[in-house]
Amino acid sequence: MQKLADELGITIEVHHLPPGTSKWNKIEHRLFSFITRNWRAKPLVSHRVIVDLIAATTTKTGLQVHCELDDNSYPKGVVVSEAEMASINIKTR
Repeated sequence: MQKLADELGITIEVHHLPPGTSKWNKIEHRLFSFITRNWRAKPLVSHRVIVDLIAATTTKTGLQVHCELDDNSYPKGVVVSEAEMASINIKTR
């Protein structure tokens, strides 16, 4: 991502939420009930069906969900060298 940001001359902001974060995210808790209600009694036969049902979720207050399927394959066990880590322009808050 750093290479892409450098090539495009833009800042890319990445947020990492650790596994299980939704347990403490009140917005997600409120949203899950609407997603569940939206796909009630519909067979979840594929990832595409699930993504489409999640993306079709809205609330009375105007919340809309944006969802898309990432069906790319990603390698496991990628090791980033110390030099590569040092070359990344990371700002923490």
